[in-house]
Amino acid sequence: MENINFTYEEGKSKAGDVTVYALSTCAFCKKALKFLRENSISFRYVYVDELDYESREELKARLRDKYRESTGFPFLVIDDKTVIVGFNEENYKRHLVK
Repeated sequence: MENINFTYEEGKSKAGDVTVYALSTCAFCKKALKFLRENSISFRYVYVDELDYESREELKARLRDKYRESTGFPFLVIDDKTVIVGFNEENYKRHLVK
């Protein structure tokens, strides 16, 4: 998936290598990105629904296979180890706010 163009946002807090796979129309995805911005966490993201069909399907299959999680959105990955599917503020705080 080398052809995916992520958007990077620099924050003051380094909570690890944080990647968010989101949908541009998803209310929970918007809340997740807002949480990261408000907590000044550095992260990168991509709107999966804006990828072409083949790239979108390949990405979803890779996420599902690699992390053994159903592909829901937002799909947040920390340091290529911890995965959080969906947005729950307390869960985000526990994993991202130090």
